[in-house]
Amino acid sequence: MSESDLPTQPAGYPRVVRASADVAAPLALAQGLVADLSQYAAWLSLHASFRGSPPEVASVGDTFEEQVTLMGIPADIAWTVVAADDGLVGLEGTGPMDLVLGLRTSVTGTDGSVRVAVEAGIGGDPVEGPLGATVAASVEEALTESATRFAGLAAELAADPAVAAGGRFPRRTVVHERTGARLDPSTPVLVGVGQVAQREPDLGAPEDPVALAVEALRRAGVDSGAGSELLAAADAVYAVASASWTYRDAAALVAEALGAEPGETAMSAPYGGDAGQVLVNTAGQAVAEGRADVVLVCGAEAGATLAAAQKQGIDLDWPTQPADVAPDRVIGSDREANNGPESAAGLTVPVYTYALMESAVRAKAGESPEEHLRTITGLWSRLSEVAAGNEHAWLPKAFTPEELATPGGGNRMISEPYPKLLCANLTVDLAAGVVVTSVAAADALGIPQDKWVFLHAGAAAYDEWFVSERRDLAASPAIRAIGEAAFAHAGIGPDDVDHVDLYSCFPAAVQIAAGELGFPLDDPRRPLSVTGGLTFAGGPGNNYGTHAVATLVGRLREDPEAYGLSTSLGWFVTKHALGIYSATPPRAPYRALAPVLLPERSRPALDTWSGPGVVEAATAQYDRSGAPEHAILSVLTPDGSRVLVRSAQPEVLKQVVGGDPLRRPVEVADAKNVRFTGAERHELPEPPEPPLLTERRGPVLVITINRPHRRNAIDLQTAQLLERVIDAFEADDEARVAVLTGAGGTFSAGMDLKAAAGGSFALTDRRGPLGIAGLPISKPVIAAVEGHALAGGCELALVADLIVAADDSQFGVPEPKRGLVAAAGGVMRLAERLPRNVAMELALTGNPMPATRMAELGLVNRLAAPGAVLDTALALADEIVANAPLSVAASRRIVLESPGWSPEEAFARQSDLAAVAVMSEDAAEGIAAFAEHRDPVWRGR
Repeated sequence: MSESDLPTQPAGYPRVVRASADVAAPLALAQGLVADLSQYAAWLSLHASFRGSPPEVASVGDTFEEQVTLMGIPADIAWTVVAADDGLVGLEGTGPMDLVLGLRTSVTGTDGSVRVAVEAGIGGDPVEGPLGATVAASVEEALTESATRFAGLAAELAADPAVAAGGRFPRRTVVHERTGARLDPSTPVLVGVGQVAQREPDLGAPEDPVALAVEALRRAGVDSGAGSELLAAADAVYAVASASWTYRDAAALVAEALGAEPGETAMSAPYGGDAGQVLVNTAGQAVAEGRADVVLVCGAEAGATLAAAQKQGIDLDWPTQPADVAPDRVIGSDREANNGPESAAGLTVPVYTYALMESAVRAKAGESPEEHLRTITGLWSRLSEVAAGNEHAWLPKAFTPEELATPGGGNRMISEPYPKLLCANLTVDLAAGVVVTSVAAADALGIPQDKWVFLHAGAAAYDEWFVSERRDLAASPAIRAIGEAAFAHAGIGPDDVDHVDLYSCFPAAVQIAAGELGFPLDDPRRPLSVTGGLTFAGGPGNNYGTHAVATLVGRLREDPEAYGLSTSLGWFVTKHALGIYSATPPRAPYRALAPVLLPERSRPALDTWSGPGVVEAATAQYDRSGAPEHAILSVLTPDGSRVLVRSAQPEVLKQVVGGDPLRRPVEVADAKNVRFTGAERHELPEPPEPPLLTERRGPVLVITINRPHRRNAIDLQTAQLLERVIDAFEADDEARVAVLTGAGGTFSAGMDLKAAAGGSFALTDRRGPLGIAGLPISKPVIAAVEGHALAGGCELALVADLIVAADDSQFGVPEPKRGLVAAAGGVMRLAERLPRNVAMELALTGNPMPATRMAELGLVNRLAAPGAVLDTALALADEIVANAPLSVAASRRIVLESPGWSPEEAFARQSDLAAVAVMSEDAAEGIAAFAEHRDPVWRGR
């Protein structure tokens, strides 16, 4: 091959240089390597670092930023792809000092005779000045090395059979035809949906839930237009756990039936209606992160078949799996649903708990029982009208509010105020399957773009786990948080959403979600379900959310400019998930968000109580004949605690069923007996002061131990709260520094020895002693010590990275005086931070030392006057958060980890940790801000 066979050099530049090399690799592989911009880091010797992530496959119009090195000097170049063809990529870029660059890489020839050419055009001040020839010579030398490195990398890849075979789906930018948006190849889309409603069980050939799920996914494949080819290409299969038949790994059975060989199978936790939406969110994140291109999500129930078989005495021969079979992971929480007081009161069945919450919702709305019945039957009537038009609904029939409000026949009373037709219907045979792919996969598989529905945002969070410990039975901070997070990420608000599906197991769930998300209950333009809800569309165990998403997809294909939102929840308004969708591409890359909820003031749930109280909520359970048999009352005590009463007293049942007991005063005798003491309505008492307070001050989280009556000694409840707060602090991307302090002018007396003497130790499952001392914390913590830090209080302070102390405070570990050892990290951390003999004196004598001496020895960072410690600690925190997040994190890790490094490895280990910050966008911003005499704007990347 002659030089004249190569493409024309870049034109329009004052200086053009080039280099070439022979390539011992197939032409197709070399062409793919040219197109893969992310691989330029491996062969382009000018490369220093990428700012962000470049496209994996170049497409005309793509833009990205790269730091290159010219004559040893770094320069940030903003590139645009101006040419992209088989074996050819052309880039044009601009840099500092009006620098302009053109870079053209091409491969030509045939297998066995391939040649690469790398050409650069250079212009601007650096070239037009006296150093122009030197700059050009330097670039030419770099291109020569680059061509050689390209040839070596291509040969290396050619020797790897897996790489040489090429990827299934080219990772190139995809242009959305309707909007013109340029889509990252890893953008997740829903491309196929399928649903099965088997209204008449076939006991001659009864299908198990996996068989129904397989059928739903086959329909999803047909819906996409790619059929079995799409399903067989699955990288992962996620299955919602079935409530009607237990599988060890349902996803594996589904994959086998579809001829797929996924790299991952996953199942949801055994119980929780949040599962469908959570799995869709998880699938979207896997695709967005490039860990998967095709994910199948499915779920099914065969409750109707199971009930029919049991009625006729038929044993179902459905699949079982060996004991050692398990999915690759289980997604979600399998924590027990109820605490002791709830179980004793009979609140283990969802309908009773939701009915109790319904009365709290009514009280918040200020409605009488009659008014509220009209509200909820009107809401459910509107859902039934949606179901009547849903071909996949289990009960596709419209009901009037009056029909729903009237007990009898197929609508017997279950729990006040719910008759059967206001409850989820679990006895159904329903299945749903959805397919989430990357746009790269969808494009390569030929799936028409009018089938694509984009995942814009997902979010999930948990409320205070036990209902009886929540501050407000009619509220959900978690739903509010995931709504705010998802709306903010998607760049929309509730008024922008045209299609809504709020999880509708019972009316209370819909009302709470609508209130927290900002949706009116009675908007005729926008009903709060696209399926008809769990009463009429059907309540298939954990899998309703998958049906909601599948139905939303159809709505959004027909209304491509619109947005849709779906929520799912598990247990008792406990576990929540949400997704926002549209057939219009998203404004920001998809994220499955996990907003951080700091613990709110909660109510202790009392096992026993006798004394006065106020009725907060009430329901009555009915027997199958329609007679009320037990009343369940939630009573708030004068200090704001909660006691649950389960009573069969006729006078109590009369008040709950025929009257209005809410806000009325009562006298509680025990867990079964209560007496109304007046007809007046009372305000509900606030919850008691929590033992731990939190306050956000921008990126600083202030954590205050709030037990001054016990000198802020930590009992088990406080330790558990502290563990939750530290977990939340670590998970919160916005929180950068925590300040730990104590209320009432005292830091902490450490472990509550009085509680420990009674057998209750401040020891948590994950973080161990004091709820904080047993695991390293990943972000900076400052201890603000007023008063003395002795025993466990000293150990608590030593958990922190930095200590600010009052100049009259003392530090010590007096445990030896009580026959104990400061084994919550105290002795160990003193030995790390103090001279050996000083640590030995503290550990052996148990005598304290003043903060002034500790400051001289370096244990205390700053001293402050009594009463000014917190302000001084906050000022120190502000100094930290003024710096780049990645730099702070890397520097902290070097300080913490370097004592364990050998001299031979130390510098390399330091460089590895520092590289994350040094090569970041923030590093470039810091340099630019310094040069421009302005404050930097950190992005943490």
